[in-house]
Amino acid sequence: MSQQIALPHAGIVLLVGPSNSGKTTLLNQLVEREVLLRSEIVSSDQFRVLVSDTDYIDLKKHSKDEQEVLYAKYQQISQSAFEAMSALINTRCALGKLTVVDATHLWPEDRKNYIILASKNHVSAMAIVLDLPEKILLDRDDQRELPRGRNRIKQQVRNFKNNLRSLKTEGFSTVNILNERQLEQSTFIRLSNPLVKEAGAGLDFIGDIHGCYDEFLELLDKLGYNQNEEGMYVHPEGRKLVSVGDVLGRGPKSIDCINFFRNHVEQDLAYMVDSNHGWKIARWLSGRKVELTHGDEKVAAEFEQYEHNQGKEATDRFKEQVKNFLLAAPSNLVFSKNGVEGIVATHAGIRDTYIGKQSNAISDFCRYGDTDGVHEDGKPIRKDWFAEHQSGEIIIWGHDPNPQPLVVNNTINIDQGVVFGGRLTAYRYPKKAFVWVDAHKDYAEDPESLLQKWKKERFSPPNIQSFLSGYSVNTEDYGEIRIKEEYVKSSIEEVSHYTVPIEELVYIPPTMSPAPEPSPLEDYLEHPKEAFEYYRNQNVTKMIVEKKHMGSRAILLLFKDEESAVNYVGSPTLGTIYTRTGRPFFDQAMTRMIVRQLNDDLTSAEYFAKHKTDFILLDAEVLPWNLKAKELISAQYAHVSEVALMDRRKILEKLEQAQEKGWDVGSWIEEFKLKLGNAKVFREVFQKYCWDTQGIEGIKIAPFHILAQSEQTFFDQSHIWHMEETRELARLSDLFIETEFKVVTDEASEQEAIRWWQEITEDGHEGFVVKPETYITRNNKGRIIQPAIKVRGRKYLHIIYGMDYLEPENLTRLKNRNVSRKQRHALMEFALGIEGVKRFVRTESAARIHECVLATLALEAEPVDPRL
Repeated sequence: MSQQIALPHAGIVLLVGPSNSGKTTLLNQLVEREVLLRSEIVSSDQFRVLVSDTDYIDLKKHSKDEQEVLYAKYQQISQSAFEAMSALINTRCALGKLTVVDATHLWPEDRKNYIILASKNHVSAMAIVLDLPEKILLDRDDQRELPRGRNRIKQQVRNFKNNLRSLKTEGFSTVNILNERQLEQSTFIRLSNPLVKEAGAGLDFIGDIHGCYDEFLELLDKLGYNQNEEGMYVHPEGRKLVSVGDVLGRGPKSIDCINFFRNHVEQDLAYMVDSNHGWKIARWLSGRKVELTHGDEKVAAEFEQYEHNQGKEATDRFKEQVKNFLLAAPSNLVFSKNGVEGIVATHAGIRDTYIGKQSNAISDFCRYGDTDGVHEDGKPIRKDWFAEHQSGEIIIWGHDPNPQPLVVNNTINIDQGVVFGGRLTAYRYPKKAFVWVDAHKDYAEDPESLLQKWKKERFSPPNIQSFLSGYSVNTEDYGEIRIKEEYVKSSIEEVSHYTVPIEELVYIPPTMSPAPEPSPLEDYLEHPKEAFEYYRNQNVTKMIVEKKHMGSRAILLLFKDEESAVNYVGSPTLGTIYTRTGRPFFDQAMTRMIVRQLNDDLTSAEYFAKHKTDFILLDAEVLPWNLKAKELISAQYAHVSEVALMDRRKILEKLEQAQEKGWDVGSWIEEFKLKLGNAKVFREVFQKYCWDTQGIEGIKIAPFHILAQSEQTFFDQSHIWHMEETRELARLSDLFIETEFKVVTDEASEQEAIRWWQEITEDGHEGFVVKPETYITRNNKGRIIQPAIKVRGRKYLHIIYGMDYLEPENLTRLKNRNVSRKQRHALMEFALGIEGVKRFVRTESAARIHECVLATLALEAEPVDPRL
């Protein structure tokens, strides 16, 4: 009768049997049938050749003394071959590969090493034993080109038979003993990894539910799942649910939750991984002595009620089903898309070498995480396993409640403590978006829970010591950003003495770079053509150009009322306005006046009610320039221009007098006429950006980004959307003004934008900013590109590079400027700003938001040419 033998997807398969039993022939057949890859097979003969250039030594041709020498050498070669082969097999096991070992493996000690290797790497070890009659082995040896010899074959058969019984007790996961007929009738297949699944149309990973069934159904509705006629929840796009475990315990409806996943997993509509509470309940259902505490006693109460309603027989049957389902839950699941294993689900954590593998040790790690003893209160000391993650997959996990999703080093914790009164969170893949619902109540009522502790300490000042030696910030858009020690310290000094309170300091706008290349035009340092060219090289076909206001950058955080502010900044306020260095833009009285006026205007227009928001966060320019640059203008521009005008007029006057006396100074006169013209342009340019203000009169605010409102950021919106929304703000308040902009999509619109730039810059305006259509844009390699490029006019650049910068020798030198560091800083600060705003919207702790702000200020402290 034929039998089917399944080879594992990974691990070690030992072929066991004397020489000539057909091991190599079997493997060749399996390669031909595409059951095995040739690279999955290693043999002792192969490694003898690799280490010594031969796999056979003929002893018959030599004397007895020579034979002893050659045999000892052969033993040495064999030992080295097996050591090299073991090293290779160990590496393959660590990588989750299958290795089939072609050798005799006659002795238990020969086989023991492979069982140890498999156990060490958390893969299976399987034995396929070929038990053929001695006569067949001897006949086959006679037919070999290099026979092993009858005595050697007979000795191998004796050893094989003597040790055959011990095979099944040595630790192999499977032992298949095949005689000649069974081998002929056997069919070999290859198993796939049961822990690897296809991502399909998409996945929705669900954080720890803990019996909060009502919130779970609410989340399903928000995710777009609908109940079909059979009562199953399905998504119209074919998406599936993935639970990271702990679906039961502590909350009010554990049976409903576990029943949901049991039914949906059976119908291939959902997945669920093992977890600590699930494991505990499974052992309790198995009759083990398990103390149900920390809310798990509610599960026992639910089963008692179930028995009261359904009877003991039905309850026992149901308990058996639940127990088997919980025990069958895998420690981790890996999901692939386009053939790439890109995302992993586990409960409390996983090491990179454990991904896609299953063992008792891995199960324990995935249930409880990486722990190192216990605190005085008996709670485990948890180690940051995620700091070591390097293998590239996104790891989704729960177990450790955090008020907001914790994104660190390509790992995402989505346990937001719904049972403690927090939120139930879903992570959508491959959309990479979070969706959540708030808990209906605090079911656990545990005053010592991490979530309750966080709520109490949310606005506590950050631990400065953690920043002083330098630190890293993990951002979603740039990855890890390392901040150097020397720049952190100066930034801490700035924040400690001069900025607005850190609770209100939620965003620092990024620096902005010119185009990577200077203009090739003779009389231009910067020109729009190079900015358009940069974005087209990044495959951006639609761009936005926005007129650059010559004011001072400002961030406006405006609340609908003082009570709403408490949840976000910890104290009652209508808002704040600060500079891009974090300092208050106005004095306290003027700030209160402007914020009050804006609040009145937006409230009367029902802006906050219409948008269902408690606040609005704006990135803007405040005009006129002299509001913040008065001292700079007076000391560095006005004085310089007046002195230059006086000196150049005087020199020109003297030169003209000399010419009248017959001196040949005509070339000098022309030079100083040009220099006098430069000085006049210099004075005219900066004066255009200044005007008198009386209190609030004359102040104008030009917002160009709506960064965030309650529960949402707007980094997914186009810049056209931002321009239209800020135009609406300008209609609601006289303090706001709109920003002119144009859209560039082709050659004609590009030329129109260039003509517009030339008109406004010749009229003395600063220039414009070129942006890609989308707020966050990535190139073909998935990396973010410059969010904006500034193109400043010829006249304006006089006040940046000096009144004579357009002289040929000066312009040639300036065109060699290097903007690479400026661009790198722009990208890092851009990512840090986005990360900080997202944390603020998610109401994360002040310390978590502050690390992004402090990092941006530290980058600004690094030396970069300030003229860029």
